[in-house]
Amino acid sequence: MPRKKASKIPNPTIVRIMGRLRMLNYWLVAQVALVVLKLLRLFPVDKALNFADRAARTVGPWFGRHRVALSNLRNAYPEKSEAEIEAIALDMWGNMGRLGAEYIFLEKIFDFDPEATTPGRIEVAGVEHFAEIAGEQKPHIVFTAHLGNFELLPVAAATFGMKITALFRPPNNPYLAEYILSTRTSNMGDLLASQRGASFALAGILDRGGNVGVLVDQKFNRGLRTTFFGRECETNPVLAMLARHYECDVYPAHCVRLPGNRYRLSVEEKLTLPRLVDGAVDVQATTQMLNDTVERWIREDPGQWMWFHKRWSLYGGKRRKVNKTSKTTADS
Repeated sequence: MPRKKASKIPNPTIVRIMGRLRMLNYWLVAQVALVVLKLLRLFPVDKALNFADRAARTVGPWFGRHRVALSNLRNAYPEKSEAEIEAIALDMWGNMGRLGAEYIFLEKIFDFDPEATTPGRIEVAGVEHFAEIAGEQKPHIVFTAHLGNFELLPVAAATFGMKITALFRPPNNPYLAEYILSTRTSNMGDLLASQRGASFALAGILDRGGNVGVLVDQKFNRGLRTTFFGRECETNPVLAMLARHYECDVYPAHCVRLPGNRYRLSVEEKLTLPRLVDGAVDVQATTQMLNDTVERWIREDPGQWMWFHKRWSLYGGKRRKVNKTSKTTADS
């Protein structure tokens, strides 16, 4: 009987050295990024944002993530030409540059006043839904995607007196994560890092009648098999599971950039969630509904979404048919 090859045990010293080199790289990248942000702070808001846009469009294509973005765009839009695909990718990098610069100008950018008679940088569609959520003494879930400046949504929630805990995924770079977390905390209220145990924390907030905000457009290993832009992907089912357990209302919300460094924040009507024959929320169909909602937003302005995520890679690399056997009352 042939002997199995013994797995190689990594040398602890090499592992330690590699870990330190990785942290050094993180530190260097963070220092460069923070210096750039400090320099941008010296300029007027519009000039700083426009410069960040142009710089990101120039630098972004140098990175391997640009190739990922182009590949994703070709699969999502097979009818588009290469020139159109490249243009969307460059818009995406411009959006990313602006997003980075906006962290240092959040207080100046967010000028929305429900009582104001003249328009500012921020306009809000669905003001009545903000008021509904803030005024009801029961739990709600608000979901969004990495579109435009999605960070402005919890700032808007605070303006309307809506107490919401936003689930966020910190960057892999711990030095940048610390800076971003401090910036977010000062403007956005309660935050919850997306890590082990986060779903239990969200459940606890809803159990106490609180509101939670969740980004739903990221890949989730071993998640539910769903489709997104006609391709199979894995999606986190936690939002649908929480909605089923707590029978709470679920609201879609997103941000888009407008010309002239302006922004539109939209909160839509609460979703009518698909249900199983026994009346319970259908987790599979609801998770697919979230994908469909986010896809609709992206198709309206594809250059404002982060196409460089490996959203369609599947755990283990194996594809199988999407489960279509779930019986719901949504289609009846």
